Amino acid sequence: MPSIKELAKRESRFVSGHRLCAGCGAGIIMRLVLLAIDKPVIASCATGCVEVASTIFPYSSWKIPWIHSAFENSASTISGIEAAYRVFKRERKIDKDIVFVAFGGDGGTHDIGFQALSGAAERNHNVLYICYNNQAYMNTGVQRSGATPKFAHTTTSPVGKKIPGKIEWQKNLGEIMVAHNIPYVATAIPGRWNDLINKVEKAIKIEGFKYIEVLSPCRLGWPHEPELTMEISRIAVETCVWPLYEVEFGKYKLNYKPKEKKPVSEWFRLQGRFRHLLLPENVKLAEEIQKEVDRRWEELLKKCES
Repeated sequence: MPSIKELAKRESRFVSGHRLCAGCGAGIIMRLVLLAIDKPVIASCATGCVEVASTIFPYSSWKIPWIHSAFENSASTISGIEAAYRVFKRERKIDKDIVFVAFGGDGGTHDIGFQALSGAAERNHNVLYICYNNQAYMNTGVQRSGATPKFAHTTTSPVGKKIPGKIEWQKNLGEIMVAHNIPYVATAIPGRWNDLINKVEKAIKIEGFKYIEVLSPCRLGWPHEPELTMEISRIAVETCVWPLYEVEFGKYKLNYKPKEKKPVSEWFRLQGRFRHLLLPENVKLAEEIQKEVDRRWEELLKKCES
């Protein structure tokens, strides 16, 4: 992995001037992912916060060939480009080694884009898919998605007398992608930049479809103070709400184990969407989440140990 000094010398391929919110995790993730790749890159991007905020005509924050098609088919778009590249390379019309990356939020990945994602994985295109997971449809008004945590407040799962926030558990899409038998799956956070850089570097050296899901704090939809973006992502790891692991050719590896596992209340405390879970009358709701986080953590440990 390159040192931080070496990374600083590389040309940024996702530049300032975009309209992402102050403290948005997604912009940090885009910049880090592209810094990690030292080869020519072509990217596709699903409709979402990143797309609408980074490509306001006639401006663009992308210093690479970049294409936006629709909300649901970032994976399909990059698959077609990668397939065409293989033909051109076979016919010796192209001799460059090019990296193909697809970006999508959790809405364009877990939900509306899952069919395209699953198809691309099943065909095993030589593509890296990055999901920046801010756990709701933030771009269109903070509606719940399949990635929204249980009991989180959103505009379509509002906390009130009828419901205590979203009433379903979030998808574990990492495990769903592992079930596709693709060569590489991993999780990451912006707050541990070296881990994210290392995983992107590893992924692009592996032939076939790769999937990395990065927790992307959203200061608007969670909400939180803009300066807490990196810290919130680190607390998610320390509480085991968002474990850092990778699955390479079916073999699980834990990338970080907290010395002292913090209670999930430490994560709730920093976000407005979970404020109600800190009230005395909602202790049982918080305990339910803690129990599920503990169960998933122990299950992951067993997979990594085996």
